Amino acid sequence: MARYTGPVCRLCRREGSKLFLKGPKCFTDKCPIEKRNFAPGQHGRDRKAKIVGYGLQLREKQKAKRMYFTLESQFRAYYEKASRAPGVTGELLLQQLERRLDNVTFRIGFAISRRQARQIVRHGHVEVNGRKVNIPSYQVGVGDQIKIRAGSAEMGIVQGAGEFAGHQPPLRWLEVDRANLVGKVLALPKREDINVPVNEQLIVELYSK
Repeated sequence: MARYTGPVCRLCRREGSKLFLKGPKCFTDKCPIEKRNFAPGQHGRDRKAKIVGYGLQLREKQKAKRMYFTLESQFRAYYEKASRAPGVTGELLLQQLERRLDNVTFRIGFAISRRQARQIVRHGHVEVNGRKVNIPSYQVGVGDQIKIRAGSAEMGIVQGAGEFAGHQPPLRWLEVDRANLVGKVLALPKREDINVPVNEQLIVELYSK
């Protein structure tokens, strides 16, 4: 299987920064970055070479891919589409990633992480405009309504995610009704609305070579 299925905390340690892949754990002292802030593996402590140029660009691309759980072919397709559209390529790239259904499900507060949101979508627990959609990469648009299906509203992971999301700051481009497990896309996300530790300009430089 091409998709990574191992422990996600290793990905954060490999990138040397928190990618917020484990929900509440990332905000506690139990986060492996807090305990072992060095690359995983037998020689992780010794890998302290300074990364410059191409290496920096590659690491930014890898961080974005890992945060949104996309394959290289998917990520490249997002970039190609962004590069052809009018506007700032890097911002348009992040905008497409943010508009993925699994990410919006996470942002609304139906899951504690993007990985969990992907599972919820794949298992058919999410509706878009009243129709079941089980494709995590589905691109939502302005005005779309995202809702947990009636038979899935009492799931423990959904209820727990709601409690976690209640402590997170609201997003201006999304409207959330936590009581009814409904969210609505009010606008396309702008760069200031996308709080991710990624320098998208380095990704653009990498692909534009």
